[in-house]
Amino acid sequence: MPVPRLVGPGNRAGFVQLHQALPLIERQHALIEELRARAPRFVPGRDLALRTGTTVRTVERDIARLVEAGVPVQVRRGRGGGYRIDARRELPAVTFTPGEASALLASLVAVGPYISASAQSALRKLLDALTQ
Repeated sequence: MPVPRLVGPGNRAGFVQLHQALPLIERQHALIEELRARAPRFVPGRDLALRTGTTVRTVERDIARLVEAGVPVQVRRGRGGGYRIDARRELPAVTFTPGEASALLASLVAVGPYISASAQSALRKLLDALTQ
């Protein structure tokens, strides 16, 4: 019996290959960080496109994916509009199962924990929690 693949083929709906997902993950992380840095202001899509080196349409698609996943991004259309995120300084404590922590670790390692100070800090905290 064949072992099921953890990453699906790029030609099937709902699946992407890992090398295709990494740029998306990096862009979404950059979008979230840019929105957090400029909160509580709305940031125009064209500003986000310039900061991430993409197009406004790519920003719109990436933001739509974040919103669909439940990330608290607010969208305001029209003049003076853009995107903003709830940027709390600290979050309440969260308890993860070992499997959930492993999934987060794998994501951080795949993206590269050195992409930002936040990613490095998250990786250290997860590793500390798993090795205690």
